[in-house]
Amino acid sequence: MPDKKQICIVDDHPVFRKGLAQLINEEHDLEVTGEAGTVEGAIRVISKSKPDLAVIDLTLKDQSGLELIDYLTRHFTGLPILVVSMHDESLFAERVLRAGAMGYITKQEMADNVVMAIRQVLKGKRYVSTDMVDMLLGKLSMVAPEHGQNPLAALSDREFEVFRMMGQGLKRREMAERLHLSVKTIGTYRESIKKKLGLKSAAELMKHAVAFTQKKP
Repeated sequence: MPDKKQICIVDDHPVFRKGLAQLINEEHDLEVTGEAGTVEGAIRVISKSKPDLAVIDLTLKDQSGLELIDYLTRHFTGLPILVVSMHDESLFAERVLRAGAMGYITKQEMADNVVMAIRQVLKGKRYVSTDMVDMLLGKLSMVAPEHGQNPLAALSDREFEVFRMMGQGLKRREMAERLHLSVKTIGTYRESIKKKLGLKSAAELMKHAVAFTQKKP
C-alpha cells in the first residue's frame, strides 16, 4: 500500500477538527497528522510535520486565516492549501484563491465533498463549487455587470479583514495588534472602506460591519 498523504487541520473549534479528522482518517490513503487552532500553532505544527496538504478555516483565534495562507504561501512553497469555512463562498473563495489557496469548500457541503476536494487539491487542481466556477467564469468573460456585484468585492483583502474585525467588535488598537499595523493605518483603512461602500459616517460603517458579521451563511 502506498504511503498515506498527510493532512494538517487548522480550525479554532476542537469538535469540528475531530469530526473532519474522522472523515479523513476513514480513507485508506489519507491521514491527519497534525492539528492547530491558531496561526501560531499552525506554523509550529506544519514546520514539524511537513504535511502534504493543509486544511484551513478563515476564522482563527489569534489572526485571520487569510494571513496564515499568505504566510504559508511565502514560507512553505508548494504546500497545497484547502480552505473549509462557514463564510459565504461568493465573498471569500476568490480572495483565498488569490492569496494562494488551491480550493474553497463551505462547511455546509463538507460532509459530502471534502474528501473529493482534498484529493483534487492534492493532484494540483483547484476546487470550488460548480456555482463558484460559473461566477468566476462570468467575471472573466465580463458577463456579470459591475453594478450587480457585491460592493464588498471592491475592498482589498486588508480592508476586508478590517471590516470583518469591526463587525466582531474589535477596537482600533486590537485590530492594529492583530494585523501588525499602526492605529493610524487602521484609521486610514476604515476611511477607505467607508468611501468604497458609499457610507457617510463611522456609525453607518459600524452598522454595516456588524450586520455583515452577524449574517448567517
